[in-house]
Amino acid sequence: MRFENVHIEALGLALPQQVVTSTDLEGRLGALYERLGVSVGRLELMSGIKERRFWKPGTRPSDAAARAGKDAIERSGLDPAKIGCLVHSSVCRDFMEPATASVVHARLGLSTECEAFDLSNACLGFANAMSLLASRIERGELEAALVVSGEDGGPLVEETIAALLREGVTRLDLKRAYASLTIGSGAAAMVLTSSRISRSSHRLLGGVARAATEHHELCSGDRVNGSSGPLMETDSEALLQAGNVLAARTWPTFLEELGWTSDQVDRIVTHQVGAQHKRTLFQILGLDHARDYTSVETLGNVGSVSLPATLALAARDDFIQPGHRVAMQGIGSGLHCLMLGLEW
Repeated sequence: MRFENVHIEALGLALPQQVVTSTDLEGRLGALYERLGVSVGRLELMSGIKERRFWKPGTRPSDAAARAGKDAIERSGLDPAKIGCLVHSSVCRDFMEPATASVVHARLGLSTECEAFDLSNACLGFANAMSLLASRIERGELEAALVVSGEDGGPLVEETIAALLREGVTRLDLKRAYASLTIGSGAAAMVLTSSRISRSSHRLLGGVARAATEHHELCSGDRVNGSSGPLMETDSEALLQAGNVLAARTWPTFLEELGWTSDQVDRIVTHQVGAQHKRTLFQILGLDHARDYTSVETLGNVGSVSLPATLALAARDDFIQPGHRVAMQGIGSGLHCLMLGLEW
């Protein structure tokens, strides 16, 4: 993928006010920890996640996504009537039908000429939507488009804790559930525009996608009969290893596609699932941690929101400066990898 005329006009962000620490979650698992001889602090030690955020009960993914979308549109200064397509890209949805994008479209008061649909691909959905809409802008089909994502990790965490407190849970069960306890909530949005109408210097240059679907069973989740929320089972160690192998295969091709060298990448934004994952990834790719903006310690793993939220926070904290070359590295269960290059 190469783009000559696609700009990131603005980023939107919405984060819940409720903060829940890893110690808070482990406190609810006291009986299990005592029976299995596990000490409190293990979750933060393994993941590096001190806290994550949850929406108030009853908050729908569309509520969160619309808040982030409104923020992005207002920051862009763009007439909403120019937005020709809206994509809702999170794992979480209001319902199976209609598309959650329809609800967001109505909340934002977008034009009747603006398309709206859902695109979901685990943690990679937002990046996939970016590349899809950028391709349409590059071809001249759209002048402006909006990507939104609203993730609500609360129900997954609650159902995971309930499952772990049932009789007969083993150390292996706990190990496979740990990844679910790292999940947080949040929402992000991005306005993409054609260079013909853009007032932003932030360009989306292109990227590379790769798949390793032989690993699709390493992380899977669904709503279990009789449960109030979804449950996931994750082989974290195998997933980390396979994901990093896929990233190592994608990175050189990404650099070649954009005509960059590794040393020319000024800033790196990753989909952050845990501190150990980032350390291993940067070691394998030979990257400098000083070029990385970290959010996982305070946000946890926010699914498809993690990548754009980290980009938004890095830009607002001036960690990303005008002229910087930025690499967005996304990996989603399945396994799929998408890396996108920006010139800020």
